[in-house]
Amino acid sequence: MSTKPLQHQKNNKVDELIKSKVSLAPMAGITDYVLRDMVRHYSKNALLTTEMISSEFLAQVKETDITKTNEQQHPISFQISGHKPHLMKAAAEYLSNRADMIDINMGCPVNKVVKGQDGCALMRNIPLAMDLVTAVKEGTDKPVSVKFRLGYTFDELNYVEFGQKMQEAGADFITIHGRTRSQFYADKADWKRIKLLKENVDVPVFANGDVTSVETAQICLEESGADGVAVGRAAMGDPTLIYRIEHYFATGEKLPPPALHEKLNMLKTHLDKEIKLRGENNGIKFFRKFYPFYIAGIRNAAKIRSVLVVEENYDKIIEILNQIEKLQLDN
Repeated sequence: MSTKPLQHQKNNKVDELIKSKVSLAPMAGITDYVLRDMVRHYSKNALLTTEMISSEFLAQVKETDITKTNEQQHPISFQISGHKPHLMKAAAEYLSNRADMIDINMGCPVNKVVKGQDGCALMRNIPLAMDLVTAVKEGTDKPVSVKFRLGYTFDELNYVEFGQKMQEAGADFITIHGRTRSQFYADKADWKRIKLLKENVDVPVFANGDVTSVETAQICLEESGADGVAVGRAAMGDPTLIYRIEHYFATGEKLPPPALHEKLNMLKTHLDKEIKLRGENNGIKFFRKFYPFYIAGIRNAAKIRSVLVVEENYDKIIEILNQIEKLQLDN
């Protein structure tokens, strides 16, 4: 059993940022300006998070589409990645005027990220990970959070020690994904293990992984003892989910998920916004990753998806969606 470290100096700003007990988890190529806008349309209080922003890339180009935001998207956390303290500090300095929180990615399992010593690779280098937290704290007056996993492999489940060291270095908030790096996104997230971390740190902890509904959010909180949940892939096809979870946490009322026609209308709105942001050709191609999530559960979903993901004509896409709605309603 781990020994709880000296009490962390409480950052009152964090409590305000996480008061809804729900956040949109950062996902590369997913939690872009548009998805955040879609989620914020329903949820006014949930903490939104950007895609991962490489500190090295930011040092070269400064402004990027990933940093695009607006006043309505607050409260918002900007997630940065890297392994060079001076660049992480510079990234925090640059983003501070638009962020409510700076999050450090120490959990990404993707090979090219880990091979570059970023993401979950940092769980194997605690001294460097601590240096990064310290550097980011020096670069911003905003709360600093860290997102990581249970460990690199099942033989390296060091998440409790890692969380304590991140707190010791100055982290004000933790989000933990209930899988190891070696699992990527396979198997089921282990929410029960998260409880041990929560019992051994003083900073707030959000649990992440497999929160796909109001019901799973409730079970996740019960099993993890966490202060809230971070919703990832499930938000890709249901921008109302985060609002419905926070509403349940606040009132005990379970709002119904959107009906088919509502989901299809959300899909069309989401697609239109991506096209407005990226142009028609790029917007349509970018949006293909969202189709499976929006149409999951409907009749012939796999067949419909295979048609949508290769269609390049906007009018044809809308025609297909309208046909889906008509066929489903007729049956």
